[in-house]
Amino acid sequence: MTKAAGWLLSAGMLLFVGMLVSQDLPAILALLAHAGWGLLLVALFHLLPLLLDAWAIRVLFEPESRRSAYRDSLLARWVGESANSLMPAGQIGGPVLMARHLAQRGMRMDEAAAAITVSTTLQTFAQIVFACVGVILLGTQTGHFAYPALRASALIASAFLAVQVGGFYLIQRRGLFSRLMRAVRRFSGKRDWSQRVAQAQAIDLAVERTHRRNGAVTASFLLSLIGWIVGTGEVFLIAWFLGVPVSWRDALLLESLGQAIRGAGFAIPGALGVQEGGYFLLAPLAGLPPDAALALSLAKRARELLLGLPGLLYLRVATRIGAVEGV
Repeated sequence: MTKAAGWLLSAGMLLFVGMLVSQDLPAILALLAHAGWGLLLVALFHLLPLLLDAWAIRVLFEPESRRSAYRDSLLARWVGESANSLMPAGQIGGPVLMARHLAQRGMRMDEAAAAITVSTTLQTFAQIVFACVGVILLGTQTGHFAYPALRASALIASAFLAVQVGGFYLIQRRGLFSRLMRAVRRFSGKRDWSQRVAQAQAIDLAVERTHRRNGAVTASFLLSLIGWIVGTGEVFLIAWFLGVPVSWRDALLLESLGQAIRGAGFAIPGALGVQEGGYFLLAPLAGLPPDAALALSLAKRARELLLGLPGLLYLRVATRIGAVEGV
């Protein structure tokens, strides 16, 4: 872990703990206890958006790689989401591990890196559209003094995401990996980087080819957007199991704006503390008390552990097997 990542993780942990101790912690834990085994059902439900996200990756593969690639894309997506949620590298580490895993499963590295790079970009674009849906729903709400401030916060978070992904997209189209490799080579002394530079150039060409396949790109974007929308069911189920049910409309509002706020905190591993603060601010929109909002966030954290820990264990085993086989 770099020093910067360590500081960000520490800041997130302080915010996370501060949010909990500032509220009625026994009441929060009582709500989680009320959910009980229902959290396992929430984890199982999350497999639906996970399957859609894996499909969004698969459609970007070259035609000759699609025949038996869905299982590989599903495992890669599972690994990536587990890393994004639980590892200090955060949102950067997940895509790297996904591409590496696909390469270990026999895919060419340039094709794997291109599919993951483009799908990650499209998923973030879809997240921005999903957040805009929440902003529109928020605009129809009336009678609460805090709504203008919440609307402004959601728009700022969405704009931050848009700038982030827009810059990422533009640099992709201008040779992202070649630029990175040239920067690394500049500070590496006299070491021979010719093979790595050639691989980076091959990845850039594969990324460019993928972006030009309009049908696949459109399908991947739509699948990602559907995945975000289906994820609304997770909030609906969690609230029901906690004993504080919300309508589908309110669940959509909470999920869309909550994910936008979490996305804006991408630099903090797992958006620790940012997610909790987001749900705390959004709770009045659905008529939820603060302790219920924090219990909702903790239930999401529990789901991340239930699916993420096995994902990291699988990654460790697969990496060891790949090392033994020389992959």
